[in-house]
Amino acid sequence: MFPFFNREAELRRLRRMIGQEAGGLAVVYGRRRCGKSRLVRELSETNLIYFQADQREAPLQRQALAGVIARQLPGFDEAVYPDWEALLHALHYRLPGPMAICLDEFPYLVRGDEALPSILQGFLDRFPNGPLSILLCGSAQQMMRGLVLDASAPLYGRAKEILRIHPLKAYWLSQGFPQLTPDALVEEYAVWGGVPRYWELRQAYANLEEALLDLAFDPIGVLYEEPDRLFLDEARSAIQPLSIMSLVGSGSQRLSEIAARLEKPATQLARPLQFLTDLRFLLREVPFGESARNSKKGIYSIADPFLAFYFRFVSPNRSELELGRGAKVWERLQPAWRQHVAGVWETMCREALPALLPNLDLQPASRWWGKLSDGASMEIDLLATDMAQQVLVAGEVKWSDEPHTKSLSGRLDYFTSVFPPAKGKKIVKVLFARKKSSDPAFDFCFSPEEVLGVLR
Repeated sequence: MFPFFNREAELRRLRRMIGQEAGGLAVVYGRRRCGKSRLVRELSETNLIYFQADQREAPLQRQALAGVIARQLPGFDEAVYPDWEALLHALHYRLPGPMAICLDEFPYLVRGDEALPSILQGFLDRFPNGPLSILLCGSAQQMMRGLVLDASAPLYGRAKEILRIHPLKAYWLSQGFPQLTPDALVEEYAVWGGVPRYWELRQAYANLEEALLDLAFDPIGVLYEEPDRLFLDEARSAIQPLSIMSLVGSGSQRLSEIAARLEKPATQLARPLQFLTDLRFLLREVPFGESARNSKKGIYSIADPFLAFYFRFVSPNRSELELGRGAKVWERLQPAWRQHVAGVWETMCREALPALLPNLDLQPASRWWGKLSDGASMEIDLLATDMAQQVLVAGEVKWSDEPHTKSLSGRLDYFTSVFPPAKGKKIVKVLFARKKSSDPAFDFCFSPEEVLGVLR
């Protein structure tokens, strides 16, 4: 089994709640394959009943749950429970002491009986200090949030803990694959992102190419239809989200471009784009210094490395991949692959910057694109100011083996001399490169090893 990484804070909170004599409600949700079920199983040393729901009818689910409970409370499955209320009350009165029950994939249970959230509300309100702690887990993020975070939801305000489980940071990939070099780890992260289950699948292969050809480029591979499963967790139809993601992955990043390709008014796309952004599948960026709310220069990109990889390399080539030509497709895509890795590396560097320069007390970094006062178009990979607005960090991010540091430094000097937000600030120049550099033209130079070290 792949090691369990970096969920100490979540485990501490859940153990604290379960360890209390008075029970309560905890909600654990997040995208599929990020380790929610594994997190709960790590609580196995506690007095925990774990139930994995499926999509059967409610009476069969209750019968199955009663059977699981009977392993700790013998004879519990000998009765027939006509509804969820009867089962919960029977469990409450049978408990010899504090106990926790986890209902994993809770949305499946709700689809089988829409009254279940209200029944749970009534149970929690009737026994606020009872011995039973309830953990609800689910991969349908929108549905889980709607059941707990929406002010009109029955369970609103009842949860003692609400934990959204995110993909892991890149540092933990280095712990899972200690034999790989920092360069290789950046390339691995550019495919698998921070999803632990993808790392576990990758572990069975000798190298990255072998893994992606078998898992993602083979029509019967485990990850060949992965986006379909992700979006069906969140919507009744995956057609619209898949269409938008395909367009963004192929380079249509502006709202007007996406609308034109879909032959729809831009106003009809506001909600689905916000839906994908809320799920953290898409990211809307605006140039450094502009308001995210008011800027008209916003562009969309795929936030998750695996989905960005999929919609750039797998989705557009599925007709050829269906014919078993995965190796030939991969060989043809090598130039685009290097560009993809460079893009993921750039994102990693922006995320890592504040931790790499802790003494500067930096705000989050972003990039800038547009026209300067002299009419020249330019893009700067990385810009960030300190909290006091006295320092501007300007950086270049390169994945090439030998970046031309002199020209890159001169480029930053020119940009900061004509960029209005740089006026009156101390300029700090940084370089992120594939190979460690010590060029005096830059104040700081960082390598993949240093970037990975702080992304935890």
